[in-house]
Amino acid sequence: MNSNLLFDFTVDKENKTVNVVREFNAGLDLVWDAWTKAELLDQWWAPKPYASRTKVMDFKVGGRRVYAMVSPEGQERWVVQQFTAIDPKNSFSMSSNFADKDENLDPQGSDWDLTFSENNGITRVSITIKNESRERMEQMIEMGFKEGFTMGLQQLDELLPAISK
Repeated sequence: MNSNLLFDFTVDKENKTVNVVREFNAGLDLVWDAWTKAELLDQWWAPKPYASRTKVMDFKVGGRRVYAMVSPEGQERWVVQQFTAIDPKNSFSMSSNFADKDENLDPQGSDWDLTFSENNGITRVSITIKNESRERMEQMIEMGFKEGFTMGLQQLDELLPAISK
């Protein structure tokens, strides 16, 4: 990873919010695709040794991504993301809820707002994750979200040069 690239991860417990800003040494089109196409997401989204397996990907307003984080032992943790707004190559928003394999949602989830911008071949992704409750946010943090998400973003960093060819 280019050490000059920005990476900022902050937790605001009072506002039940996690903010992540991450830069990538790649163009906007490539980074956007890596966040919005299942075949690319599944290559970096889960922290190793876990794998991401997308069952449904319908990237449109009102569409959803249904995927499982799969442990090396084959245990699945399902998530349903519902896309609520999309401004192509600029931003998208989604709700995210844990679920069972039949897509029955946990009652509490989070809302994600992602913004993309490029400057001189460096793409910045700004992410705000608003949790419905402080308990939900603390559960996410206790499950190792920061470490896992950081690892996933590093995997994306490593993947981008390979898919740019």
